[in-house]
Amino acid sequence: MILPLGYLVSLIIFISVYALFGLGLNLQWGFTGLINFGHVAFMAVGAYTTVLLSLQGVPLFIAALIGAALAALLGLLVGISTLRLREDYLAIVTIGLSEMIRLIVNNQELPVGNGQWRSGVFGLQGFPLPFSNVTLNPLLQFFLIAVLTGIAGIGGWQLWRWMRKKLQQGKMSQSTPIASLIMGIIGGVLGLIVYLVGLLSLLDANSFTYKTGLMVVLLLVLTVVFWALERLVKAPWGRVLKAIREDEQVPKALGKNVFWYKLQSLMLGGAIAGFAGAFYAWQLATVYPDNFQPQITFDAWTIIILGGAGNNYGTLLGTIIFWAYFEGTRFVLPGLLPFDDARLGAFRIMVIGLLLIILMMVRPQGILGKKEELTLGK
Repeated sequence: MILPLGYLVSLIIFISVYALFGLGLNLQWGFTGLINFGHVAFMAVGAYTTVLLSLQGVPLFIAALIGAALAALLGLLVGISTLRLREDYLAIVTIGLSEMIRLIVNNQELPVGNGQWRSGVFGLQGFPLPFSNVTLNPLLQFFLIAVLTGIAGIGGWQLWRWMRKKLQQGKMSQSTPIASLIMGIIGGVLGLIVYLVGLLSLLDANSFTYKTGLMVVLLLVLTVVFWALERLVKAPWGRVLKAIREDEQVPKALGKNVFWYKLQSLMLGGAIAGFAGAFYAWQLATVYPDNFQPQITFDAWTIIILGGAGNNYGTLLGTIIFWAYFEGTRFVLPGLLPFDDARLGAFRIMVIGLLLIILMMVRPQGILGKKEELTLGK
């Protein structure tokens, strides 16, 4: 079965949105040790702010930046009220906050432009979308292909550096890192598939939709955010976050303001999630409160646990595995099991929960994580 090009483009967008969303949570929990069970609240703030501002005529990119800034402000307010208490207070407050925001937008009258208001329960439709009124002329086509090729080149270079590092570590320990080589090859194949899907979508002007342009821009944003986070967590700032995760009394004894560092991590992770919310809204093209159920947060937790906490590469890997499982079972299971759609959905969640339990028993640090960097349950 050959999958339609449009479906593959949408799938790449969803994977990239969840990867961006997961990177924000990984910064908060994987690197800082903050247990946030309401991460979807930041995504909801970013999505609704972007959509509502664009309906008022604000340019899309500026609306998305404002949405990310408001999500960071939400992280500031949550952090000020909870970070001086025990970690479980943060978990309780964030999951309650995510539901509170969802219920507010569900019951609130929202401004939709031209002096009109609409009840949040009916959702938001017909808002401006990136590239929706753009014709794929040769100049734009060349620019998007150049951006996509640059992203593919950077990704391939980073993958080669990672594999070379693993090979050098294998030589030092006199062992062959078979697993790392296999993952590197799989990563290269997946990257090539993404590049070819984008290239084919851009070369055919007749099949060009706003989602093709959205995919290229989202991949660019994901690349920039990933690169920036990698630089940050390897800098002294990131080493302080890891020290806080391990034992916050140590950086306190060295004169570090632990509360301020935690606040920065919560705000930056929230801003990343808010930015992911803008792309999530543009991908869906319609926004309802039920799009931001707590399940989205726990999907991100699943992704991070799969890939390995405290590892940005692991977050990308976990996102790919998560979506490969859900999309694969969506096509395969209906032909194997005599269940209706509701039971199949529940069965798919049950199976991934079982697989997650087995993974936590066999390799609790995740696929790319380090066992000594586990934080949950400390």
